[in-house]
Amino acid sequence: MRRLLYVHVFLCCLSMARPFCPSQCTCVFHGRTDGSGTRSVLCNDPDMSDIPVNVPVDTVKLRVEKTGVRRIPTEAFYYLVDLRYLWITYNSITSVDTGSFYNLKVLHELRLDGNMISMFPWESLKEMPRLRTLDLHNNRLTTVPNEAIPYLLNITYLDLSSNKLTSLPSDLMDIWPPFNGAPVSTNSSQKIVLGLQDNPWYCDCKISKLIEISKMADSPVVFMDLFLTCSGPENLAGVLFQRAELDNCIKPSVMTSATKITSTLGSNILLRCDATGIPTPTLYWTKSGGSQVNSTVQESPGEGVRWSIMSVHGLMYKDAGNYSCKAKNVAGSAEATISLLVAGSISTTIPPVGPSIATGPTSQGTTFNPTTDITDLPFVTSTVLPRTSTPQPAVPKRPKTTPSNGLQKGSLKQSKSQQGGNGRKLAADEKSKKSDASKSIKDLKIVEETSDSAVLLWTADGLQKDAPLTVVYSPYGEDETKRTEETNAGSGKVLLEGLSTGMRYSVCLVAKGSDAGKDPCIDFYTLDTVEDGGQNQLFTIISGIACALVLPLIALLLYKILALYCKGPNPSSDEEELEKESYVKFETISMKQRTLNSHPTELWARRATNDSERMLLCSRSSIDSQMTYKSDSSRSEYLC
Repeated sequence: MRRLLYVHVFLCCLSMARPFCPSQCTCVFHGRTDGSGTRSVLCNDPDMSDIPVNVPVDTVKLRVEKTGVRRIPTEAFYYLVDLRYLWITYNSITSVDTGSFYNLKVLHELRLDGNMISMFPWESLKEMPRLRTLDLHNNRLTTVPNEAIPYLLNITYLDLSSNKLTSLPSDLMDIWPPFNGAPVSTNSSQKIVLGLQDNPWYCDCKISKLIEISKMADSPVVFMDLFLTCSGPENLAGVLFQRAELDNCIKPSVMTSATKITSTLGSNILLRCDATGIPTPTLYWTKSGGSQVNSTVQESPGEGVRWSIMSVHGLMYKDAGNYSCKAKNVAGSAEATISLLVAGSISTTIPPVGPSIATGPTSQGTTFNPTTDITDLPFVTSTVLPRTSTPQPAVPKRPKTTPSNGLQKGSLKQSKSQQGGNGRKLAADEKSKKSDASKSIKDLKIVEETSDSAVLLWTADGLQKDAPLTVVYSPYGEDETKRTEETNAGSGKVLLEGLSTGMRYSVCLVAKGSDAGKDPCIDFYTLDTVEDGGQNQLFTIISGIACALVLPLIALLLYKILALYCKGPNPSSDEEELEKESYVKFETISMKQRTLNSHPTELWARRATNDSERMLLCSRSSIDSQMTYKSDSSRSEYLC
């Protein structure tokens, strides 16, 4: 009995000693009336140099403040699975390991303010999926890398104030409203609180989104200090974010060549979009669902301009959908969407591969090669390939979109019917005739579509011209609204009227005696009157402008021609012009008698000679005199 008493006392003492508190810390248990509670631990001994390792495992709040701790080692708190609040503030911490916060799955609040941290391990935040508050103010952080953005998605309180940050990644603002695309709400529970004051911000395009948020009146993002100021560049030093106007910073704008494109099956298409913005934006294409398209070409012809072209070769049904062209730079992003529709159909009989298989021309005049992929053939809105005379294997056909394969089964049935008597032979012959009737109609196509009508053409080979034919047509997929037109095989065409604009129709040509489901069918689209009207209106406007410019020019030209024709020749004016252009003018040649010591018969040629004419005569006389034979008896003659 005494031994049992000793064991009971020992167990009671052990249970009291279990929540042991570190010698340099203070442990407080906040109990409730029901016996439960929470435990908080405060360690603020200035002589403490390491994170305590013997903290009670049921601790919910741990505070290590104003100590000599310089480093947070790996897995320092891995056994504190219930820890929700971790404050390690105003110490001397310079190093934080990547695995320092391992196993803190329920941590809500992490405060590391008042230390000397210059590099924070942002990837360590993935160990704290429920973290909402991150306080790093009053440290020595110089940058927040792009790699940190995925780990800050769930943070609703981020304090980076009193650091050495000059900029933030442009993509970081994309995780907050209004840049993340989420609806803007004024609910206080949806607010994002940011502490960014007391940093030397360099106000350029990289933080243009941040400046834009500061100018919003009702923004879900709230700044602790509304009076954020720029420290650079020089022209913006000391300017508030709310009044800062950034130069050479323009959000992208995107324009596509079209918003909706309908192309035929098997064709090759190019989708283009152009974007402008400063800095020059980057472009990339995505398809419905977010998958990125790689078959693109980009070029930037100048600063602030970029275009991109996406190509699709051998268009297939799976290529239909919405394609988004997205432009992005540090100032923002924009996108435009092109809707691609695939029209037309193909039905073909693929014979077994062999050297004796014959090929036939398609409706477009090309040669069909059985070994070639169907997507390599040229296609139109509706294509009907001719049938061969060789028995073919059955090929699954699309309902209402493909013409009959027209397989020649009559010969096989005849060979079998010979063993079963004349009755079976006659039945086989009848079926063969029906099959031949369906084969005799070929080259079925639509040659002209309008908004409410279409012209159907065909070729009847082997049928009489007066053989009755029935044209059955209806909107695609609506069998209950079928309409019929009666005609004959020799006409070769029929006009389908009363159609709806911009709709897809199925039309089949039924010959009397043909098998059910063996009639050739094609699909086509009626034109959209809105688009035609817009094109006609545009053509009218362009024609009016051209006439307004050309008619005045023609009138002016006619006026000039008439003025020249009516103006007659003016002899007096021609003589005046000729006189003005004459370089030497012989004005007067008069004969006068010399009165002073001269021979009475000496004649003088007298006229007024200006300086330029005198120089010309001197020059010419001097040249002529050099050609004259020089001797004592002859001397050079000069006229000046």
